[in-house]
Amino acid sequence: MSNTTALGISIEIKTWFRYDLSSDTDSSFIHNYEIKIINNMKYPVRLLSREWSVRHLIHGESKVKGEGVVGQTPIIFPDESFVYTSGCELLSALGYMQGKFYFKNLGNDEVFEVRIPRFYMYFPPLLN
Repeated sequence: MSNTTALGISIEIKTWFRYDLSSDTDSSFIHNYEIKIINNMKYPVRLLSREWSVRHLIHGESKVKGEGVVGQTPIIFPDESFVYTSGCELLSALGYMQGKFYFKNLGNDEVFEVRIPRFYMYFPPLLN
């Protein structure tokens, strides 16, 4: 699990490997991740967009940018949270993701970014 808090927003990340969707012979390593965003500010915020950097151990880096997350741009009220689950295909048995969320403070209309901490994903047999 990875955690970070910045500018009154906490981010908690859990990951797990998907044996049912992955194929090591085809270099397709599927992982799910759950992200919990907690608003510790005094004002509601709207999650506007995200940027991801996905690093594949051998195959370099790919970038993902887009509006919201999983088709949503949620408003998160003070002392509340938003949780979503998504997935990532790695082309190597080991890799990581990191990135940024962009939020709008609905109290003053200020847009700000919060870094998403690096989290590693790996093919579990590598640990044996």
